[in-house]
Amino acid sequence: MDVTCFTISVPDDALKKLSQRLSLAAFPDQFDGEKQWDTGAPLSEVKRLAKYWEDGFSWRKAEAQLNELPNFQTSIAIDGFGHVHVHWPGSFIEVTKLLPLLNQSDASSPAFHIVAPSLPNFGFSSGINQKGFGVLKYAETCHKLMLKLGYNEYVTQGGDWGFSVTRAMGLQYRDHCKASHINLVLAEAPTFGTSPLVALQAALTPHNTRERVGQARSAWFEEEGYGYNLLQSTKPQTVGYALADSPVALLGWIYEKLHDWTDAYPWTDDEILTWVSIYWFSTAGPAASVRIYYEATHPQPQSTVGTSELRGWIPRVKLGLAHFPREIKVVPKTWGHTMGPVCYQSEHERGGHFAAWEVPEAIAGDLQTMFRKGGPCYNVVEGRDGF
Repeated sequence: MDVTCFTISVPDDALKKLSQRLSLAAFPDQFDGEKQWDTGAPLSEVKRLAKYWEDGFSWRKAEAQLNELPNFQTSIAIDGFGHVHVHWPGSFIEVTKLLPLLNQSDASSPAFHIVAPSLPNFGFSSGINQKGFGVLKYAETCHKLMLKLGYNEYVTQGGDWGFSVTRAMGLQYRDHCKASHINLVLAEAPTFGTSPLVALQAALTPHNTRERVGQARSAWFEEEGYGYNLLQSTKPQTVGYALADSPVALLGWIYEKLHDWTDAYPWTDDEILTWVSIYWFSTAGPAASVRIYYEATHPQPQSTVGTSELRGWIPRVKLGLAHFPREIKVVPKTWGHTMGPVCYQSEHERGGHFAAWEVPEAIAGDLQTMFRKGGPCYNVVEGRDGF
């Protein structure tokens, strides 16, 4: 399949069925008290958003805005899985904010060609029902897409699952992936057995304010925010029934993360419902999006690397790290040196897990600094320096 233009067009019947499901939704009660976010998305908030989704929110308006982006699709042959249909851009909303910051160059800032694929099982890419489509297969999909588009060498940027996918691309395709920038820094504490110099530096370097406060943030996530991951990593099919059948369940499931994982970002109702609607109307359905958690923690013979291996040292791929105070895991800067040849690190005063949407200028600024003339990654893709 050649690369073709793609237009998002959700059928009218799908919109009608969504409205019907929302009109028939049954809601639970909840604990009394003030700190209602402690136990999940508050009932009053979810009811209000569900009502607006039913009779106020315009998917057609959101759809038209998404279609203003240059959307494409193609088919990629994945070893052991046949052809996978891939659509891009992927995380539509985040790309919407980053594009105008990165597609124009000036005397000091490079311009980028941006390819933002929807991963298989997400957005308008196809779904994968065969077991074994783990992180390495997602990386293979993205790598082969870049080759098909004519980019034999490239750089990557990622957060959330983009951390694992971009790291896997660097692990498997070091001659092609020349540099990576990540904003979810899942580095582990250095040990004297594996990284003695980094461990010594970490032991002798006092923690700054971000790092000290970040310890509490990381502990909160492990103790109070990680339940979704355990469920999706062990029984994705079970939670999938709720996500596939109930738009209210999907809304509550995603909205909780949008609230808890950001740095007091002032979400609008339209932003929230656009994010959730992309999951609801996705090609493979919302339940497919949780399979990656199972695959990453249960590697099959086709894909033997899981998330833990991607947190270690990957050589030859220059690495940039962005640290945000309200990320779900906050680590000291020194820990980042256990992951690869770090050439750039930044610490930002605000921002959380969805940094490309919350503070897009921070992500764009990092990339411009890394790849500008005189930067640590200038001309890392030979002949394509962005100027």
